[in-house]
Amino acid sequence: MEIAFADAKLQKLCSNQGKLVGKYGPRLAVVIQRRLADLEAAETLEVMRTLPGRCHELRENLSGCLAIDLVHPDRMVFRPKQPPPVNDDGQLPWNQVVAIEVVGIGDYHN
Repeated sequence: MEIAFADAKLQKLCSNQGKLVGKYGPRLAVVIQRRLADLEAAETLEVMRTLPGRCHELRENLSGCLAIDLVHPDRMVFRPKQPPPVNDDGQLPWNQVVAIEVVGIGDYHN
């Protein structure tokens, strides 16, 4: 899957192990890199349903975004880069999502 980032600062952070460790600590940095590698290796978002991290759609003020668990309570939040049309039941067709944009990392519950 193609991965883009919402801004250059987030892209620099996620592409630099030292910066990730400095900001999030070694444990979370490793999990962030693992989740990014999983996303990149996935042909479509549907694959993420079978991998660790509980990839799930968000609601309310984060509607249209998805999250994947990192180290509790932190999550990686992303959205389809080119949103496919919704299914007849109004749901996102995960098997059609081939590109995403990472919009943030952290605890969005605060």
